Amino acid sequence: MAGRLLGRALAAVSLSVALASVTVKSPGCRGIPAFRNSFSSCWFHLNTNVMSGSNGSKENSHNKARTSPYPGSKVERSQVPNEKVGWLVEWQDYNPVEYTAVSVLAGPRWADPQIRNPAGRTGLVGRGLLGRWGPNHAADPIITRWKKDSSGNKIMHPVSGKHILQFVAIKRKDCGEWAIPGGMVDPGEKISATLKREFGEEALNSLQKTSAEKREIEEKLHRLFSQDHLLIYKGYVDDPRNTDNAWMETEAVNYHDETGEIMDNLTLEAGDDAGKVKWVDISDKLKLYASHFQFIKLVAEKRDAHWSEDSEADCHGL
Repeated sequence: MAGRLLGRALAAVSLSVALASVTVKSPGCRGIPAFRNSFSSCWFHLNTNVMSGSNGSKENSHNKARTSPYPGSKVERSQVPNEKVGWLVEWQDYNPVEYTAVSVLAGPRWADPQIRNPAGRTGLVGRGLLGRWGPNHAADPIITRWKKDSSGNKIMHPVSGKHILQFVAIKRKDCGEWAIPGGMVDPGEKISATLKREFGEEALNSLQKTSAEKREIEEKLHRLFSQDHLLIYKGYVDDPRNTDNAWMETEAVNYHDETGEIMDNLTLEAGDDAGKVKWVDISDKLKLYASHFQFIKLVAEKRDAHWSEDSEADCHGL
């Protein structure tokens, strides 16, 4: 196992060096570096090829970034077959559609428009709905607790024999999919602050609370977010908003309320970008937004919680 992991790491380093020196040309564009991300982004991206899809099967992890129509529009991407995704694959006839939302054009112009998506072609150039060229950083707080019966005892799944874990999920207003409550990192903001702020805004509706209510929520959230936590994932996300020039990267962090005492004293209430919010049992039956299914699966593994009724299934190999 150690040998295989070392081999993968060396391969990742070698590939990142090779990509950094490659120039890609496409119609209407001058030669540009194919890969100009940090090593950390490269490393996490290169490991997404072993992440499972929403049905638990191994598949190409660059699917949602190629879906049409583009979110919030009627724009259809140019189709990109699996074998033509990578920038190292020569494709003289590649002619991606250009699209940047009007609301994005009205905002500030960030960074370098010539940067390229580290996961490969998406069939669309521009920024789409994303504010920045290149990586757009988000934070996803995964708040969990054990499912309990009326007597306060943890409930065990009858098939797997493992305790059932729950997480706070929101239903996104923009696409109607269930997701982890999270959002974009504000300029100059620390990730830890974003995680707490986004959870408060989307799962507790903190933006609509009085000053006194906000202080009470802040005190309880401080207790939850100050305890030990698990960094579940950091890096590139296969997101339907991604383009050839702009993409999502995130840090998914798990904060676990072991006794349930903290979250029992907080009332869930959808706010901001969330249409609904509720506690959801974690299992392989979940259908979630973007790469959130994989993040939740990793949490189940780390917490040794129930995941699948299939005795042959496990969380390893992600």
